[in-house]
Amino acid sequence: MADSLFSLKITVPEGETTESIVKGMKFIDIAPKYQEYYKFRIIGAVFNNEFCDLSKEIPGEGKVEFFTMENRDGYLFYLRSIFFVLIKAVKDLFPHAILHIEYSIGNGYFCWFEGLDWLEAGDVERISAKMKEMIDADMPFVRQNVTTEQAVEEFRKQGLLDKVSLFKIRKQPRTNIYWLGQTVGYFSGYLLPSTSYCDKFQLIHYKNGIVLLVPTIAEPDKVPAFQESPKYFNIIQEHNEWLDVLELDTCAKLNDWIRRGYSNKIILLCEALHEKKLAKIADEIYRRRQVVKIVSIAGPSSSGKTTTANRLCVQLRVNGLKPFLISLDDYFIDRDKTPRDANGEHDFESLSAINIGLFNQNLNDLMQGREVTLPRYDFQTGKSCPDGKTMTLPENGVLVIEGIHGLNPDLYADVPEHNIYKVYVSALTALNIDNHNRIPTTDGRLLRRMVRDFQYRGHSPIETLKRWASVRNGENNNIFPYQENADIMFNSTFVYEFSVMKKYAEPLLKQVPTDIPEYREVKRLLKFLSFFEQMDDSTVPPNSILREFIGDSIFR
Repeated sequence: MADSLFSLKITVPEGETTESIVKGMKFIDIAPKYQEYYKFRIIGAVFNNEFCDLSKEIPGEGKVEFFTMENRDGYLFYLRSIFFVLIKAVKDLFPHAILHIEYSIGNGYFCWFEGLDWLEAGDVERISAKMKEMIDADMPFVRQNVTTEQAVEEFRKQGLLDKVSLFKIRKQPRTNIYWLGQTVGYFSGYLLPSTSYCDKFQLIHYKNGIVLLVPTIAEPDKVPAFQESPKYFNIIQEHNEWLDVLELDTCAKLNDWIRRGYSNKIILLCEALHEKKLAKIADEIYRRRQVVKIVSIAGPSSSGKTTTANRLCVQLRVNGLKPFLISLDDYFIDRDKTPRDANGEHDFESLSAINIGLFNQNLNDLMQGREVTLPRYDFQTGKSCPDGKTMTLPENGVLVIEGIHGLNPDLYADVPEHNIYKVYVSALTALNIDNHNRIPTTDGRLLRRMVRDFQYRGHSPIETLKRWASVRNGENNNIFPYQENADIMFNSTFVYEFSVMKKYAEPLLKQVPTDIPEYREVKRLLKFLSFFEQMDDSTVPPNSILREFIGDSIFR
C-alpha cells in the first residue's frame, strides 16, 4: 500500500501545503478540498509548470496549483470548452453546415455558417437550447491521445477536412483529440472536465452569423452585454472576405501556397493591399485638406503605427501635401514622475504619462503659424529634453501624430475636432488555424513585439512576456474604448506573417527556461507556430510594416 502513496505540494493563495496522494487519483479528485481558497470554481491545474485538465491522472510527485476563470489561462480553458459545445450543437441541428469560429468582437466571438445561407427565425434559440441541454446533462469532455494518423482518420470520418489538411505538416507522431459524445474535435489547448463547467453563455444573431458571449476574466460569474463595434467589424469582415477570395482563410491553405512556391506572390498581394488602403486614406485627407490640419494615428502595441505613419506621409506628399511626423513618445514626462500601475510598475500606457499641456500648446502654436521647438524624450536617461526639432507648419502642411492615445479626446482638449483626421491601426488577424481554432490578434502583436524588442531594445523574451499583461491592461483602459472614434481603420496584418515570424520567434521562445511561469505561454506559442510552414522573407520590401519588427526597415 505504501508504494501506492506519494506526496504532492499544493500551492494555494494562502500558502503551500502537502497532500498524500493515492496512485490513480485525478486532479479533479482533490480540487474540491481546496475550493474554499478560491472565489470562483476551480477549472484547471498546473503540475510542475505544465497545464493539465482536471480529468488527468496525477502523474506522480510534484507541485500543483489550481486556477479559475480569474486567470487568463482559465478563461482559455472555458472558451475552448464552450466552443466545443457550440460546435456539437450546430453539428446536431445542421449536419450539413460547417461552423466557422472567427474573431472577437464586442465582448464576444463572431461565428458564421458555411452551407447555411441565412438563419431562420428561431434558429439561434434552437442552438442555444441545444447547448443548454448538453450543459445540463454534464457531458464529459474526453481527451484521447492518439497517433497523428489516427487523428486524421477521425477528422476525415466526420468531414473535418480543414483539420485533415492542417495535420499534413504535423511533425509530432501523437496528438490529443477530444470527444463530446460522438463528436470529435481538436483544440490548441486543454478543456474543462465536463459541460457543466461552462454553464454561462449567450448567443445573439448578428449580421450574417452569431456572436457567442462568455464571461470575462474581470467578472467570471456573469455574461457581459454585447457592445457593438461596427467600424471594427467592417474592417475585419472586409479582410476576411479578401482572404476568402484568395482562398487563404486558414493555416492549411497558406501552407499549401508556400509549398507550391507562391511565397513571393503572397507578399506582393499583401503589400499591394496595404499600399492601396494607404493611398485611399491619403486621398481622403487631401479631399478635406482645407479643414484637416492633424492626422492622428493610434493603435495598440506592435500594431505597426510607426511604419504606417511613415508610409502615409509618403502618400500625402504624392498628393501635394507637406506632412510633418511627430511621435507622442517625445512628450513622455520624466520617468521619475511617470504614474505607476497596480503592481508598482511604470505605467507608460497611461495618458498621464504624457505632458498633455505642452503637447496642446505646441499644436496650437503650430496651427497659428508660430515657430515651435519640439521636445525630445531620451529613453536611456528617462528625461524629457527641450532640444527637439524646430519647425513651423508650412502652407499645405499637415501634422501626422503617432501614438497609442491618438483617439482619446482628452489628448486634443484644445484642438477643434473637425481639424483632426483619426486613423486606428491594428493587426486584426482574420487567418485562423482551422475552422474552430482562431488566432487571437494579441498573439500576432506579442510575437512582433518580442522579436522587435530583442533586436532593437535589448529586451529578452522573458522580459517581454512579463511586461505583456501590463501592456494589455493599458490597451484595455486607454486604447480599445476609443477605437470607434476613428474616421477610418487600417488593418496592418499580413496573411503570411506567422510563417515569416516563425524564423525569428522560435529561437527566442526556445531560450526560455522550462521552470519559470512564462514557459507556459511559451509552450502555447511554440505549438501554435508549429502549424506554419516557414517562409523565406528575403523579398519582404524594406518599407513593409513587417520590417519594423524583423529588421532592415527603410524607416528605421
